[in-house]
Amino acid sequence: MKLNAYQKIAITTVAATLFLILVGGLVRSTGAGMGCPDWPKCFGQWVPPTDASELPANYKEVFLEQRIKKNQKIVGYLNSLGFDELANKIENDPKVKIPEEFNAIKTWTEYLNRLVGAIIGILVFGTFLASFRYWKTERSITIVSGIAVFLTGFQGWLGSIVVSTNLLPGTITIHMIFALVIVNVLLYGAFKATSEYVTLELNSDVSKKIYWATIALLICTTAQLILGTQVREAIDAIKLVSERGNWVEQSGSVFLIHRSFSWLVVIAGAYLIYLIRKFKVDGIVSKLSYLNAGLIIGQIAAGVILEYFGMPPAFQVVHLVGVALMVCAQFLLLLLMRMRTE
Repeated sequence: MKLNAYQKIAITTVAATLFLILVGGLVRSTGAGMGCPDWPKCFGQWVPPTDASELPANYKEVFLEQRIKKNQKIVGYLNSLGFDELANKIENDPKVKIPEEFNAIKTWTEYLNRLVGAIIGILVFGTFLASFRYWKTERSITIVSGIAVFLTGFQGWLGSIVVSTNLLPGTITIHMIFALVIVNVLLYGAFKATSEYVTLELNSDVSKKIYWATIALLICTTAQLILGTQVREAIDAIKLVSERGNWVEQSGSVFLIHRSFSWLVVIAGAYLIYLIRKFKVDGIVSKLSYLNAGLIIGQIAAGVILEYFGMPPAFQVVHLVGVALMVCAQFLLLLLMRMRTE
């Protein structure tokens, strides 16, 4: 199988975007989200300092003032668009006005995140340029590649909002969801461009059953993802006043709902495996189904460790990357089944 330029760069970009989600999880779990108090530069520099002595004595006040001015503009835009409640939250949240102290490890962790993001932005644009070879034969590939460019630009702007509002609850969740949307838009383009290499030997009835089972699983996984982000936001609100070992216990009912809802994901995943075994499906469909099952088991194991072992940062990253892989694998399986049922 010889891949053309678009196929190569599209697959590379999907993998790179998943890697960025991993890096973003690392930033979140280490508390490095505000390692750079400004955007797109970091402490006013394209390459950040390694020591506080390289910054002016009043650097905290300087960058706090910049953030406040930017937030005032954001509040004005939101008010004009009718989002008064959100505007009021940004304007009056006391955390937004907390100055950030330089920490070399956190700064360079966040800088790595931004650097990887910039490289992926270049890759996404390169994917769009390469997609014009399909303009006459499969125009949807060019269209989704263009959508990916737009979403990536919006994601960069949203990242600046996350920083200027000092990780305001809700903004990080939206940032994460958009990352998953982008990777799946890119995955769709890569799939459409390489589907000619895929052969499925399934009858229509079996394909439809697997198709609907996958939709149910993807819905459950997405709902569980959203619940997970709510748990994380609850923890963000208490982590400054509570020890790490007590975070889960004090996160409230949202964690209990998140934990209980995982059973729906397990049931949906088990039903998919049941169909695969019942109809003796093999090939890529079987592999993706078993991959999903393995990821579900891994997510439950990671969740147990997070709950009972004091939220170790490494497993926060595992949990985040695991759900991203689940969504991608399920979406790819859905595309395969849709191709077979069309």
